[in-house]
Amino acid sequence: MANLGSRRIGLGLAALGRPGYITLGRSDAIGDAARRDVEYMRSRTEAVLETAWTAGVRWFDVARSYGKAEEFVGDWLRCKGVAPSEVAVSSKWGYRYVADWHVEVAGDVHEVKEHTPEHFASQLAETLDCVGEYIRLYQIHSATIESGVLQNAEVLQLLHSCKRERGWAIGLSLSSPTQSDVLRAALATRVQGEALFSSCQVTYNMLEQEAHAALLEAHHAGLTVIVKEGVANGRLLSGGSGLAIDETCTHFGCSHDQLALACVLAQEFEPWVLSGAVTGKQLLSNLRADEVAEQLKEEPALLARVMGKLRQDSGTYWADRAALEWN
Repeated sequence: MANLGSRRIGLGLAALGRPGYITLGRSDAIGDAARRDVEYMRSRTEAVLETAWTAGVRWFDVARSYGKAEEFVGDWLRCKGVAPSEVAVSSKWGYRYVADWHVEVAGDVHEVKEHTPEHFASQLAETLDCVGEYIRLYQIHSATIESGVLQNAEVLQLLHSCKRERGWAIGLSLSSPTQSDVLRAALATRVQGEALFSSCQVTYNMLEQEAHAALLEAHHAGLTVIVKEGVANGRLLSGGSGLAIDETCTHFGCSHDQLALACVLAQEFEPWVLSGAVTGKQLLSNLRADEVAEQLKEEPALLARVMGKLRQDSGTYWADRAALEWN
């Protein structure tokens, strides 16, 4: 299993390491797009990192495609004098950021996926330069059956070498309606006779629950389960998310973000959960989900009821997600 520290909520920097992301309401929280040069985003990131550290967060999740997230985190940790043994950084390779620090890209894409040995080598070198001494978990970014990465013997051997030579845990992140299929294929992946993956990072929330059975299988197989997008890119934070979530928030005296993350934390596959907060206030609110999750575990019927009422068809969920605009 991947050792990510003592607290099960970490800070993901997908929305902090670059000027644009798809979370709803992000502009209100992070400021006008015209102001978001590199130093502005570095300053915002460092402020949230400081809040996280003070609150006891010791796990930070980045990726090569998250703009300058690796650089921001690595520089901040070194400036703060944090020893590698005091923190866990997880990162990913496979996508490269191509938006050139723009939010509007005139119909072009913000990131491009390439799961080749050559791309692995180049991105590994960049990660090592930015944050290498702090890496504890290295992941394939958005593995799919179509990309062929789980059948690419050369890539798998390179990952295995990182595991053996650097002591890193190896994982994969998933982002598609076929998450369960990819996860089961990953569970069966062996290199030199041993299981390669010790973690999986999967989209799971009150709306998208399709991967539940596969996540249980992964948990029982000994993998660390990491959940991203626990608030569904902001879709679970508005009053329009349904009466069931409003009533449950009133019952526990909590906010929508706390309930959404608590419903994930309370699952039987015992996930670690990423906060995508872009302000210290958001992060501190997210962190209270730990307390709400403990209350939910004492009322399993209520947990099952609210999850059942909010659940969407997986195809609908991913179609709606694909329609979100970068902002």
